[in-house]
Amino acid sequence: MKILIILVVMLLCYSFASSSGDTTTIHTNNWAVLVCTSRFWFNYRHMANTLSLYRTVKRLGIPDERIILMLADDMACNSRNQYPAQVFNNENHQINLYGDNVEVDYRGYEVTVENFLRVLTGRHENAVPRSKRLLSDEGSHILLYMTGHGGDEFLKFQDAEELQSHDLADAVKQMKEKRRFKELLIMVDTCQAATLFNQLQSPGVLAIGSSLKGENSYSHHLDSDIGVSVVDRFTYYTLAFFERLNIYDNASLNSLFKSYDPRQLMSTAYYRTDLYQPDLAEVPVTNFFGSVMETIHTDSPYKAFSSRISNSKVNSDTPLNEPSQHGFKEDVQNANNQNDELKTEKQKCPYTQMRADFHEKLVKLENVDTLVNLSIAVMVLVVIVSSSLLR
Repeated sequence: MKILIILVVMLLCYSFASSSGDTTTIHTNNWAVLVCTSRFWFNYRHMANTLSLYRTVKRLGIPDERIILMLADDMACNSRNQYPAQVFNNENHQINLYGDNVEVDYRGYEVTVENFLRVLTGRHENAVPRSKRLLSDEGSHILLYMTGHGGDEFLKFQDAEELQSHDLADAVKQMKEKRRFKELLIMVDTCQAATLFNQLQSPGVLAIGSSLKGENSYSHHLDSDIGVSVVDRFTYYTLAFFERLNIYDNASLNSLFKSYDPRQLMSTAYYRTDLYQPDLAEVPVTNFFGSVMETIHTDSPYKAFSSRISNSKVNSDTPLNEPSQHGFKEDVQNANNQNDELKTEKQKCPYTQMRADFHEKLVKLENVDTLVNLSIAVMVLVVIVSSSLLR
């Protein structure tokens, strides 16, 4: 009985360390999932919306291999298109969004609610290639952009099925449990977009929608040559904000959200921040819409190389093209010593190894509040165990 209680205490401590270590994970990469859910020619603007965001995130540094692009229809090859193999989001026709560098991962009838949820959760069949998978990890920042026709807590796919708000919330919960993201930004341009976020409960999620419950999301302008609207208002003003930026600008998410004017949108942009801890004024938009690798400048060479050079004795008489025998023997001896240490570690008591792992996680903790809370929890558990043993 005593051994069982000790095991329970150690497992609880380990779980606390694992969950707290998740909060200190470093941001390592960015991904984008861009989804157009509408078919038919009169929904031309929804495909233009998605391709416009695709062009923006690529310009700001996210490569194609980290973008999942889902287009429910191919407007570029539609027989009604007077500009074959071209898609525009402005009536001046200056930028062809459907250029040579567009890589569509899911097109046409592949864009379904099932495939969308499989992309988010990673529950693919074995035959699905890596290029069509969201290969994110616990250090990933993910931008999820969706556009189409929607309503109160749903988004239509292909005019045939619907993505419900609880479906989205469940997928995001699975992603969080499987450590598929560090932070997630969900952006939706549709009617009553804010209602799609009602069921979200996972931490680290930030959501913004083009309209509140009961409001419509409107198109921006009509192209008389094409004959239909070519972009929605919310996406149009989002693009207007990003066109003023380059890859090294440090504009914040707060400045993006404040740029939406209800008089221009003809709706009220809504953003949900209760699940997202960082201050929006301090979060650059490139944390989600771009990919800028942080460069760390050091005053000395890499420590691993400097320590090896300083510790090893190199014979100056040895030619450069001949390896030092002394250095070779020393490396072999070090390797053997490391192997012996590994064998010794494997022969340790499992409890000792678990305690060592637990100690490593504590060393990595950077959040003082988390450490204090963890210490209090451990103290309470120790008191409970000790009191039960004294009875």
